[in-house]
Amino acid sequence: MLSVLEHAGVIAFLPVLIWGGLLLVPWRPWSTREQLEADPQAVRTADLSDITVLIPARNEADTIGSTLSALQAQGNGLQVVVVDDQSNDATASIAAAFPNTRVVSGQPLPEGWAGKLWALEQGKSHVRTAMTLLLDADIQLQPGLLPALLAFKRREGRNFVSLMADLRRTSFWDRLLLPVFVYYFKLLYPFALSNSRNKFVAAAAGGCVLVDTDVLHRIGAFASLRGALIDDCTLARQVKQAGYRTWVGLSRSVVSLRPYGNLASIHDMVARSAYTQLGYSVWALLAVTAIFLVAYGGPFAFMNLPTMWPWALSAWAAMTVSYLPILRYYRMSPLWALLLPISAAFYLGMTWSSAIRYWRGVRSRWKGRIYSH
Repeated sequence: MLSVLEHAGVIAFLPVLIWGGLLLVPWRPWSTREQLEADPQAVRTADLSDITVLIPARNEADTIGSTLSALQAQGNGLQVVVVDDQSNDATASIAAAFPNTRVVSGQPLPEGWAGKLWALEQGKSHVRTAMTLLLDADIQLQPGLLPALLAFKRREGRNFVSLMADLRRTSFWDRLLLPVFVYYFKLLYPFALSNSRNKFVAAAAGGCVLVDTDVLHRIGAFASLRGALIDDCTLARQVKQAGYRTWVGLSRSVVSLRPYGNLASIHDMVARSAYTQLGYSVWALLAVTAIFLVAYGGPFAFMNLPTMWPWALSAWAAMTVSYLPILRYYRMSPLWALLLPISAAFYLGMTWSSAIRYWRGVRSRWKGRIYSH
């Protein structure tokens, strides 16, 4: 029989196993090696006539102008389709003022559809080009990003490429929580595995996706995933399972214009899909809770014990090191890594909040729409 002290020693070793294992696994989910940035020099000669940009927009008057202005600076021949998803602001009129831009008036949301996917489904029939760029209405592309993305797609022979947007960091809460959002996304969907031929892991960042138009038609998108709330990863999975190649990476040249700024806004962003990510499983929620408590709380719980503090210190150091590449990539101070356990506590709380919403009958809530069970 193990003594109490021996049991404690086993528990103290678990955080070392978690964080050390994370650093040592060959697919390196903490790494930022998968990245693509703009090539401003390519703008003058870029031929983008093979691409139509498809933008779902619901009450995006504050951002749609900046999004479309940035597209005008990407190259020549680019076509844009904006689906005005029942907006009650000036979204449609602002979009209509831009050249090579067609505004489609969206129809009411049918039962069983997610709003964004319904807008994309309506816009899909207006695409006549070989490739489609799925772009959120609050995403601004830096000059030369789209030519670089197109060149990468052709060079690598991919049918589907997507880039994780750089989320605005204008407040303490943004800096505390938004880089961690990207960090956790990469842990859940390791980019190296997602970019391989492994069909069990597929990820995408839905704000910016360049995909072959015929692939969308062959897999039946967007009707085939009409109710998906995590639509980007669902779409990537369908593309991979159909035998096509996908790629996802980071980019500072894909800039989110959406302001968060406070804890409430970030909470709404996370809580709308966190429990969905767990498959609405109570057991998965409890498992995640246990892992967070051991991984983040363990190093500090055992730090003052004389025989266990080396394990605790090693786990804390590995935890901190795992977060540094993301901070470096987003040009933030490494000192933010010291607050990772606090960030984790907030994310665990937001995940529970998402589950409580679901148990109360709200599957998700976004853009003034409530999706029930």
